[in-house]
Amino acid sequence: MPPRLRVRDISFFERPIPFAKPFRFGSVVITSSVQVFVRAEIEIEGKGTSVGASAEMMASKWFDKRAHLSPQQTVDGLRRTLSIARELYLARSGFDTSFGHHAAVIAAQVEACAKEDIPPLAAGFGPAEIDKAILDALLRGTGVNFFDGMAANVAGIDARLSPALADDAVAQFLAGRRRLERVAIRHTVGMDDKVEGEGGVADARENAGARYFKLKLNGDPAHDAERLIRIGRELATLPHDYQVTLDANEQYADLSALGALVERLDRDAALKPITSKLLYIEQPMPRDITKASPLGALTGHDFIIDEADDSYDAFPAARALGYRGISSKSCKGIYKSVINATRAAQWSADGGRYFISGEDLTCQAGLAVQQDLALGALIGVTHAERNGHHYVDGFADTPAVEADAFLSAHPDLYVRDGRKVRLAIHDGDLLTGSLTQPGLAVSVHPDWSTMSPLAQPTQEIPMEHVR
Repeated sequence: MPPRLRVRDISFFERPIPFAKPFRFGSVVITSSVQVFVRAEIEIEGKGTSVGASAEMMASKWFDKRAHLSPQQTVDGLRRTLSIARELYLARSGFDTSFGHHAAVIAAQVEACAKEDIPPLAAGFGPAEIDKAILDALLRGTGVNFFDGMAANVAGIDARLSPALADDAVAQFLAGRRRLERVAIRHTVGMDDKVEGEGGVADARENAGARYFKLKLNGDPAHDAERLIRIGRELATLPHDYQVTLDANEQYADLSALGALVERLDRDAALKPITSKLLYIEQPMPRDITKASPLGALTGHDFIIDEADDSYDAFPAARALGYRGISSKSCKGIYKSVINATRAAQWSADGGRYFISGEDLTCQAGLAVQQDLALGALIGVTHAERNGHHYVDGFADTPAVEADAFLSAHPDLYVRDGRKVRLAIHDGDLLTGSLTQPGLAVSVHPDWSTMSPLAQPTQEIPMEHVR
Protein backbone atom coordinates (compact mmCIF):
# COMPACT_ATOMS: atom_id res chain seq x y z
CA MET A 1 0.00 0.00 0.00
CA PRO A 2 1.26 3.50 -0.78
CA PRO A 3 2.21 5.50 2.32
CA ARG A 4 -0.34 7.96 3.60
CA LEU A 5 0.40 11.47 4.76
CA ARG A 6 -1.22 14.64 5.91
CA VAL A 7 -0.13 18.15 5.02
CA ARG A 8 0.98 20.19 8.02
CA ASP A 9 2.11 23.43 6.37
CA ILE A 10 2.68 25.03 2.97
CA SER A 11 4.77 28.17 2.46
CA PHE A 12 5.43 30.20 -0.68
CA PHE A 13 8.44 32.32 -1.57
CA GLU A 14 9.58 34.09 -4.70
CA ARG A 15 12.73 35.34 -6.37
CA PRO A 16 13.13 37.61 -9.44
CA ILE A 17 14.70 36.21 -12.62
CA PRO A 18 16.47 38.61 -15.01
CA PHE A 19 16.71 37.26 -18.55
CA ALA A 20 19.92 37.24 -20.55
CA LYS A 21 17.96 38.16 -23.70
CA PRO A 22 14.30 38.73 -24.59
CA PHE A 23 12.12 35.70 -25.21
CA ARG A 24 9.20 36.30 -27.59
CA PHE A 25 6.57 33.63 -27.94
CA GLY A 26 2.88 33.91 -28.71
CA SER A 27 1.69 37.42 -27.90
CA VAL A 28 4.28 38.34 -25.29
CA VAL A 29 7.93 39.27 -24.91
CA ILE A 30 9.52 38.28 -21.60
CA THR A 31 12.64 40.10 -20.40
CA SER A 32 12.38 39.09 -16.74
CA SER A 33 10.12 37.06 -14.54
CA VAL A 34 9.55 35.70 -11.04
CA GLN A 35 10.15 32.18 -9.80
CA VAL A 36 7.92 30.79 -7.08
CA PHE A 37 9.28 28.33 -4.50
CA VAL A 38 7.06 26.03 -2.47
CA ARG A 39 7.99 24.52 0.90
CA ALA A 40 5.69 21.78 2.15
CA GLU A 41 5.85 20.07 5.54
CA ILE A 42 4.05 16.74 5.81
CA GLU A 43 3.53 14.02 8.39
CA ILE A 44 3.96 10.52 7.01
CA GLU A 45 1.80 8.00 8.81
CA GLY A 46 4.01 6.09 11.23
CA LYS A 47 7.23 7.80 10.08
CA GLY A 48 7.16 11.40 11.35
CA THR A 49 7.54 14.68 9.51
CA SER A 50 9.39 15.62 6.35
CA VAL A 51 9.91 18.76 4.27
CA GLY A 52 9.83 19.00 0.48
CA ALA A 53 10.26 21.75 -2.10
CA SER A 54 9.43 22.71 -5.66
CA ALA A 55 9.91 25.71 -7.93
CA GLU A 56 8.55 27.13 -11.18
CA MET A 57 8.67 30.35 -13.13
CA MET A 58 5.36 32.24 -13.13
CA ALA A 59 5.23 32.96 -16.85
CA SER A 60 3.09 35.91 -17.86
CA LYS A 61 0.50 35.64 -20.66
CA TRP A 62 0.89 31.89 -21.15
CA PHE A 63 -1.56 30.29 -18.74
CA ASP A 64 -4.01 33.10 -19.45
CA LYS A 65 -3.59 35.00 -22.74
CA ARG A 66 -6.78 37.03 -22.63
CA ALA A 67 -6.23 40.48 -24.11
CA HIS A 68 -7.91 42.45 -21.32
CA LEU A 69 -5.30 41.28 -18.80
CA SER A 70 -1.85 42.82 -18.45
CA PRO A 71 1.18 40.54 -18.06
CA GLN A 72 1.37 41.45 -14.36
CA GLN A 73 -2.28 40.58 -13.84
CA THR A 74 -1.75 37.10 -15.28
CA VAL A 75 1.14 36.55 -12.85
CA ASP A 76 -1.10 37.77 -10.02
CA GLY A 77 -3.64 35.20 -11.15
CA LEU A 78 -1.02 32.47 -10.66
CA ARG A 79 -0.32 33.80 -7.18
CA ARG A 80 -4.02 33.48 -6.42
CA THR A 81 -4.13 29.88 -7.66
CA LEU A 82 -1.33 29.04 -5.23
CA SER A 83 -3.10 30.68 -2.31
CA ILE A 84 -6.44 29.04 -3.11
CA ALA A 85 -4.79 25.63 -3.42
CA ARG A 86 -2.97 26.08 -0.12
CA GLU A 87 -6.26 26.62 1.70
CA LEU A 88 -7.78 23.51 0.11
CA TYR A 89 -4.84 21.24 0.93
CA LEU A 90 -4.53 22.44 4.51
CA ALA A 91 -8.28 22.01 5.07
CA ARG A 92 -7.78 18.23 4.70
CA SER A 93 -6.77 17.10 8.17
CA GLY A 94 -6.76 13.34 7.57
CA PHE A 95 -4.18 10.97 6.14
CA ASP A 96 -4.31 10.12 2.44
CA THR A 97 -1.94 9.18 -0.36
CA SER A 98 -0.10 11.97 -2.14
CA PHE A 99 -2.28 11.53 -5.21
CA GLY A 100 -5.35 11.16 -3.00
CA HIS A 101 -4.85 14.67 -1.66
CA HIS A 102 -4.52 15.99 -5.21
CA ALA A 103 -7.59 14.14 -6.44
CA ALA A 104 -9.66 15.39 -3.53
CA VAL A 105 -8.98 19.09 -4.18
CA ILE A 106 -8.55 19.53 -7.94
CA ALA A 107 -12.24 19.98 -8.80
CA ALA A 108 -12.75 22.43 -5.94
CA GLN A 109 -9.62 24.30 -7.05
CA VAL A 110 -10.93 24.78 -10.60
CA GLU A 111 -14.34 25.84 -9.27
CA ALA A 112 -12.90 28.35 -6.79
CA CYS A 113 -10.62 29.85 -9.43
CA ALA A 114 -13.49 30.13 -11.90
CA LYS A 115 -15.33 32.33 -9.39
CA GLU A 116 -12.38 34.73 -9.66
CA ASP A 117 -12.32 34.48 -13.48
CA ILE A 118 -9.13 32.40 -13.50
CA PRO A 119 -9.23 29.80 -16.31
CA PRO A 120 -8.64 26.07 -15.74
CA LEU A 121 -5.08 25.99 -17.12
CA ALA A 122 -3.99 28.65 -14.63
CA ALA A 123 -6.07 27.05 -11.87
CA GLY A 124 -3.97 23.91 -12.14
CA PHE A 125 -0.73 25.76 -11.43
CA GLY A 126 -1.25 25.92 -7.66
CA PRO A 127 -1.88 22.20 -7.15
CA ALA A 128 0.90 21.31 -9.60
CA GLU A 129 3.53 23.11 -7.53
CA ILE A 130 2.18 21.94 -4.18
CA ASP A 131 2.00 18.33 -5.40
CA LYS A 132 5.67 18.38 -6.37
CA ALA A 133 6.71 19.71 -2.96
CA ILE A 134 4.56 17.12 -1.18
CA LEU A 135 5.99 14.30 -3.30
CA ASP A 136 9.52 15.54 -2.63
CA ALA A 137 8.78 15.47 1.11
CA LEU A 138 7.27 11.98 0.87
CA LEU A 139 10.26 10.57 -1.01
CA ARG A 140 12.71 12.21 1.39
CA GLY A 141 10.79 10.96 4.41
CA THR A 142 10.76 7.39 3.12
CA GLY A 143 14.37 7.50 1.87
CA VAL A 144 13.44 6.68 -1.73
CA ASN A 145 14.50 8.31 -5.00
CA PHE A 146 11.95 9.53 -7.52
CA PHE A 147 12.43 6.78 -10.09
CA ASP A 148 12.25 3.86 -7.66
CA GLY A 149 9.41 5.50 -5.78
CA MET A 150 7.32 6.09 -8.87
CA ALA A 151 8.00 2.58 -10.18
CA ALA A 152 6.44 1.36 -6.93
CA ASN A 153 3.65 3.99 -7.29
CA VAL A 154 4.57 5.59 -3.97
CA ALA A 155 2.13 8.41 -4.74
CA GLY A 156 -0.80 6.03 -5.10
CA ILE A 157 -1.86 7.26 -8.55
CA ASP A 158 -5.05 5.59 -9.74
CA ALA A 159 -7.75 6.08 -12.37
CA ARG A 160 -10.30 8.02 -10.34
CA LEU A 161 -9.70 11.18 -12.44
CA SER A 162 -9.46 9.24 -15.71
CA PRO A 163 -12.23 6.62 -15.60
CA ALA A 164 -11.58 5.29 -19.11
CA LEU A 165 -8.40 3.72 -17.74
CA ALA A 166 -8.46 0.52 -15.72
CA ASP A 167 -7.86 1.01 -11.99
CA ASP A 168 -4.41 -0.56 -12.12
CA ALA A 169 -3.35 0.81 -15.54
CA VAL A 170 -1.18 3.59 -14.14
CA ALA A 171 0.53 1.34 -11.60
CA GLN A 172 1.29 -1.19 -14.33
CA PHE A 173 2.68 1.54 -16.59
CA LEU A 174 4.91 2.89 -13.81
CA ALA A 175 6.16 -0.56 -12.84
CA GLY A 176 7.66 -0.92 -16.31
CA ARG A 177 9.45 2.43 -16.41
CA ARG A 178 13.23 2.71 -16.39
CA ARG A 179 15.08 5.99 -16.01
CA LEU A 180 16.48 7.45 -19.21
CA GLU A 181 20.15 8.12 -18.56
CA ARG A 182 20.24 11.00 -21.07
CA VAL A 183 17.59 13.43 -22.28
CA ALA A 184 18.44 15.58 -25.29
CA ILE A 185 17.74 19.31 -25.14
CA ARG A 186 15.43 20.83 -27.75
CA HIS A 187 16.73 24.32 -28.40
CA THR A 188 14.04 26.98 -28.70
CA VAL A 189 14.25 29.62 -31.42
CA GLY A 190 12.07 32.49 -30.25
CA MET A 191 10.45 34.97 -32.61
CA ASP A 192 13.07 37.63 -31.83
CA ASP A 193 16.05 35.29 -31.84
CA LYS A 194 18.77 35.73 -34.43
CA VAL A 195 18.63 33.28 -37.34
CA GLU A 196 21.79 33.70 -39.40
CA GLY A 197 25.47 34.03 -38.54
CA GLU A 198 27.16 34.41 -35.18
CA GLY A 199 24.63 33.84 -32.42
CA GLY A 200 22.20 32.31 -34.91
CA VAL A 201 20.44 28.98 -34.84
CA ALA A 202 23.40 27.00 -36.25
CA ASP A 203 25.99 28.57 -33.92
CA ALA A 204 27.07 25.86 -31.47
CA ARG A 205 27.87 28.51 -28.87
CA GLU A 206 24.21 29.54 -29.02
CA ASN A 207 22.49 26.17 -29.41
CA ALA A 208 24.84 24.17 -27.13
CA GLY A 209 25.23 21.45 -29.74
CA ALA A 210 21.52 20.63 -29.84
CA ARG A 211 20.22 18.06 -32.29
CA TYR A 212 16.58 19.08 -31.73
CA PHE A 213 15.08 22.52 -32.34
CA LYS A 214 11.75 24.07 -31.39
CA LEU A 215 10.78 26.87 -33.77
CA LYS A 216 8.22 29.45 -32.69
CA LEU A 217 5.51 30.63 -35.12
CA ASN A 218 3.55 33.89 -35.09
CA GLY A 219 0.31 32.80 -36.80
CA ASP A 220 0.87 34.45 -40.19
CA PRO A 221 1.35 31.61 -42.74
CA ALA A 222 3.37 33.65 -45.21
CA HIS A 223 5.60 35.22 -42.57
CA ASP A 224 6.14 31.92 -40.78
CA ALA A 225 6.96 30.08 -44.00
CA GLU A 226 9.56 32.63 -45.05
CA ARG A 227 11.17 32.58 -41.61
CA LEU A 228 11.22 28.79 -41.59
CA ILE A 229 12.96 28.82 -44.97
CA ARG A 230 15.69 31.00 -43.46
CA ILE A 231 16.01 28.77 -40.41
CA GLY A 232 16.07 25.66 -42.60
CA ARG A 233 18.98 27.01 -44.61
CA GLU A 234 20.97 27.49 -41.42
CA LEU A 235 20.09 24.14 -39.86
CA ALA A 236 21.10 22.38 -43.08
CA THR A 237 24.69 23.54 -42.39
CA LEU A 238 24.91 21.69 -39.07
CA PRO A 239 27.61 19.00 -38.96
CA HIS A 240 25.10 16.50 -37.55
CA ASP A 241 21.54 15.40 -38.14
CA TYR A 242 18.71 17.36 -36.53
CA GLN A 243 14.95 17.31 -36.04
CA VAL A 244 12.48 20.12 -35.43
CA THR A 245 9.13 20.87 -33.88
CA LEU A 246 6.94 23.91 -34.53
CA ASP A 247 5.06 25.80 -31.82
CA ALA A 248 2.48 28.51 -32.54
CA ASN A 249 1.40 29.14 -28.93
CA GLU A 250 -2.25 29.53 -30.04
CA GLN A 251 -1.47 32.18 -32.66
CA TYR A 252 -3.20 30.58 -35.69
CA ALA A 253 -6.71 32.00 -35.74
CA ASP A 254 -8.51 28.98 -37.18
CA LEU A 255 -8.26 25.88 -39.38
CA SER A 256 -8.18 27.98 -42.54
CA ALA A 257 -5.04 29.85 -41.49
CA LEU A 258 -3.45 26.64 -40.21
CA GLY A 259 -4.29 24.91 -43.49
CA ALA A 260 -2.48 27.64 -45.41
CA LEU A 261 0.69 26.98 -43.40
CA VAL A 262 0.40 23.21 -43.85
CA GLU A 263 -0.05 23.65 -47.61
CA ARG A 264 3.20 25.63 -47.77
CA LEU A 265 4.94 22.96 -45.71
CA ASP A 266 3.70 20.25 -48.07
CA ARG A 267 4.31 22.01 -51.38
CA ASP A 268 7.21 24.46 -51.04
CA ALA A 269 10.51 22.77 -51.88
CA ALA A 270 12.40 25.53 -50.09
CA LEU A 271 10.87 24.27 -46.83
CA LYS A 272 12.25 20.74 -47.23
CA PRO A 273 15.03 21.29 -44.63
CA ILE A 274 12.17 21.82 -42.16
CA THR A 275 9.45 19.46 -43.37
CA SER A 276 11.80 16.50 -43.83
CA LYS A 277 12.86 16.86 -40.20
CA LEU A 278 9.49 17.84 -38.70
CA LEU A 279 8.26 15.78 -35.76
CA TYR A 280 5.05 17.62 -34.80
CA ILE A 281 3.25 20.96 -34.65
CA GLU A 282 2.33 22.17 -31.18
CA GLN A 283 -0.84 24.02 -30.14
CA PRO A 284 -1.42 25.96 -33.37
CA MET A 285 -4.85 27.46 -32.52
CA PRO A 286 -6.38 29.11 -29.44
CA ARG A 287 -7.47 26.58 -26.85
CA ASP A 288 -11.20 27.24 -27.23
CA ILE A 289 -11.07 27.00 -31.03
CA THR A 290 -8.93 23.87 -30.74
CA LYS A 291 -11.63 22.11 -28.75
CA ALA A 292 -14.25 22.83 -31.44
CA SER A 293 -12.15 22.13 -34.54
CA PRO A 294 -11.47 18.58 -35.80
CA LEU A 295 -8.20 18.56 -37.74
CA GLY A 296 -9.66 16.53 -40.60
CA ALA A 297 -7.35 16.41 -43.60
CA LEU A 298 -4.54 18.12 -41.67
CA THR A 299 -3.81 14.92 -39.76
CA GLY A 300 -1.21 14.02 -42.35
CA HIS A 301 1.03 15.86 -39.89
CA ASP A 302 1.27 15.10 -36.18
CA PHE A 303 -0.22 17.75 -33.91
CA ILE A 304 -0.10 18.04 -30.13
CA ILE A 305 -1.94 20.17 -27.59
CA ASP A 306 -0.27 22.22 -24.88
CA GLU A 307 -2.28 25.24 -23.68
CA ALA A 308 -5.48 23.28 -24.42
CA ASP A 309 -4.36 20.70 -21.84
CA ASP A 310 -6.39 22.16 -18.99
CA SER A 311 -8.09 19.08 -17.52
CA TYR A 312 -7.78 15.34 -17.15
CA ASP A 313 -10.21 14.98 -20.06
CA ALA A 314 -8.15 17.10 -22.48
CA PHE A 315 -6.05 14.35 -24.10
CA PRO A 316 -8.97 12.00 -24.92
CA ALA A 317 -10.91 14.97 -26.30
CA ALA A 318 -7.94 16.05 -28.44
CA ARG A 319 -7.46 12.50 -29.67
CA ALA A 320 -11.04 12.51 -30.96
CA LEU A 321 -10.21 15.68 -32.93
CA GLY A 322 -7.20 14.10 -34.64
CA TYR A 323 -4.36 15.11 -32.29
CA ARG A 324 -1.74 12.46 -31.62
CA GLY A 325 0.16 13.97 -28.73
CA ILE A 326 0.14 16.11 -25.63
CA SER A 327 2.85 17.98 -23.77
CA SER A 328 4.30 17.12 -20.41
CA LYS A 329 5.09 20.14 -18.25
CA SER A 330 5.55 19.89 -14.52
CA CYS A 331 3.80 23.27 -14.20
CA LYS A 332 0.62 21.59 -15.50
CA GLY A 333 0.83 18.73 -13.02
CA ILE A 334 3.13 15.76 -12.58
CA TYR A 335 0.22 13.36 -12.06
CA LYS A 336 -1.53 14.47 -15.23
CA SER A 337 1.68 13.85 -17.18
CA VAL A 338 1.92 10.32 -15.80
CA ILE A 339 -1.71 9.58 -16.63
CA ASN A 340 -1.34 11.00 -20.15
CA ALA A 341 1.81 8.95 -20.71
CA THR A 342 -0.14 5.88 -19.60
CA ARG A 343 -2.87 6.71 -22.10
CA ALA A 344 -0.41 7.25 -24.95
CA ALA A 345 1.26 3.91 -24.26
CA GLN A 346 -2.07 2.09 -24.03
CA TRP A 347 -3.55 3.66 -27.17
CA SER A 348 -0.34 2.94 -29.10
CA ALA A 349 -0.37 -0.68 -27.94
CA ASP A 350 -3.89 -0.94 -29.34
CA GLY A 351 -2.59 -0.11 -32.80
CA GLY A 352 -2.48 3.68 -32.84
CA ARG A 353 0.49 6.04 -32.67
CA TYR A 354 0.27 8.45 -29.76
CA PHE A 355 2.94 10.17 -27.74
CA ILE A 356 3.73 12.62 -24.97
CA SER A 357 6.32 15.33 -25.55
CA GLY A 358 8.55 17.32 -23.19
CA GLU A 359 7.96 21.06 -23.26
CA ASP A 360 9.48 23.64 -20.91
CA LEU A 361 7.99 26.92 -19.74
CA THR A 362 11.52 28.18 -18.93
CA CYS A 363 12.28 25.86 -16.02
CA GLN A 364 15.19 27.46 -14.21
CA ALA A 365 18.40 25.87 -13.01
CA GLY A 366 17.93 24.13 -9.66
CA LEU A 367 14.67 22.66 -8.41
CA ALA A 368 12.52 23.45 -11.44
CA VAL A 369 14.68 22.03 -14.20
CA GLN A 370 15.67 18.95 -12.18
CA GLN A 371 12.11 18.01 -11.29
CA ASP A 372 10.86 18.51 -14.84
CA LEU A 373 13.85 16.62 -16.26
CA ALA A 374 13.21 13.71 -13.92
CA LEU A 375 9.55 13.59 -14.91
CA GLY A 376 10.49 13.34 -18.59
CA ALA A 377 13.18 10.74 -17.91
CA LEU A 378 10.59 8.66 -16.07
CA ILE A 379 7.82 8.69 -18.68
CA GLY A 380 10.13 8.22 -21.67
CA VAL A 381 10.62 11.73 -23.09
CA THR A 382 13.86 11.37 -25.07
CA HIS A 383 14.20 15.06 -25.92
CA ALA A 384 12.74 18.08 -24.16
CA GLU A 385 12.51 21.78 -24.79
CA ARG A 386 14.93 23.57 -22.47
CA ASN A 387 14.68 27.35 -22.33
CA GLY A 388 16.49 28.31 -19.15
CA HIS A 389 19.87 27.29 -20.57
CA HIS A 390 20.00 30.24 -22.94
CA TYR A 391 17.34 32.80 -22.06
CA VAL A 392 18.65 33.01 -18.48
CA ASP A 393 22.31 33.28 -17.49
CA GLY A 394 22.84 30.09 -15.50
CA PHE A 395 21.49 30.43 -11.96
CA ALA A 396 20.99 34.16 -12.67
CA ASP A 397 20.81 36.09 -9.40
CA THR A 398 20.61 33.02 -7.17
CA PRO A 399 23.08 33.45 -4.29
CA ALA A 400 26.44 31.94 -5.17
CA VAL A 401 26.46 29.66 -2.12
CA GLU A 402 23.16 28.12 -3.22
CA ALA A 403 24.29 27.66 -6.82
CA ASP A 404 27.51 26.05 -5.60
CA ALA A 405 25.52 23.64 -3.45
CA PHE A 406 23.59 22.45 -6.51
CA LEU A 407 26.83 22.12 -8.47
CA SER A 408 28.40 20.04 -5.69
CA ALA A 409 25.35 17.79 -5.31
CA HIS A 410 24.71 17.35 -9.04
CA PRO A 411 28.11 17.57 -10.79
CA ASP A 412 26.83 15.79 -13.91
CA LEU A 413 24.08 18.37 -14.41
CA TYR A 414 25.91 21.66 -13.77
CA VAL A 415 29.27 23.19 -14.63
CA ARG A 416 31.11 26.30 -13.54
CA ASP A 417 31.57 28.73 -16.41
CA GLY A 418 33.58 31.68 -15.18
CA ARG A 419 31.65 33.12 -12.27
CA LYS A 420 28.40 31.39 -13.20
CA VAL A 421 27.09 27.91 -12.52
CA ARG A 422 24.98 26.72 -15.43
CA LEU A 423 23.53 23.57 -16.98
CA ALA A 424 26.13 21.13 -18.28
CA ILE A 425 25.10 19.95 -21.74
CA HIS A 426 26.94 16.84 -22.96
CA ASP A 427 26.84 16.49 -26.76
CA GLY A 428 23.38 18.03 -26.74
CA ASP A 429 22.12 15.96 -23.79
CA LEU A 430 21.40 16.40 -20.10
CA LEU A 431 22.44 13.56 -17.77
CA THR A 432 20.12 12.20 -15.10
CA GLY A 433 22.46 10.10 -12.94
CA SER A 434 22.59 12.48 -9.97
CA LEU A 435 18.79 12.77 -9.85
CA THR A 436 18.61 9.37 -8.14
CA GLN A 437 19.09 10.50 -4.55
CA PRO A 438 16.13 10.45 -2.10
CA GLY A 439 13.58 13.09 -2.98
CA LEU A 440 12.03 14.45 -6.15
CA ALA A 441 15.27 14.66 -8.14
CA VAL A 442 16.97 17.12 -5.77
CA SER A 443 19.40 16.42 -2.95
CA VAL A 444 19.61 20.04 -1.75
CA HIS A 445 17.01 22.68 -1.08
CA PRO A 446 17.33 26.40 -1.76
CA ASP A 447 18.23 28.93 0.91
CA TRP A 448 14.78 30.04 2.03
CA SER A 449 16.21 32.99 3.97
CA THR A 450 17.34 34.67 0.75
CA MET A 451 13.84 34.85 -0.74
CA SER A 452 10.83 37.09 -0.29
CA PRO A 453 7.43 35.73 0.75
CA LEU A 454 5.03 35.28 -2.14
CA ALA A 455 3.71 38.74 -3.02
CA GLN A 456 0.04 39.53 -2.84
CA PRO A 457 -1.63 40.52 -6.13
CA THR A 458 -0.73 44.14 -6.81
CA GLN A 459 -4.15 45.03 -8.15
CA GLU A 460 -7.57 43.55 -8.52
CA ILE A 461 -7.78 41.08 -11.38
CA PRO A 462 -10.56 42.40 -13.64
CA MET A 463 -13.34 40.12 -14.74
CA GLU A 464 -13.61 39.67 -18.48
CA HIS A 465 -16.35 41.85 -19.94
CA VAL A 466 -19.21 39.71 -21.21
CA ARG A 467 -21.56 41.24 -23.74
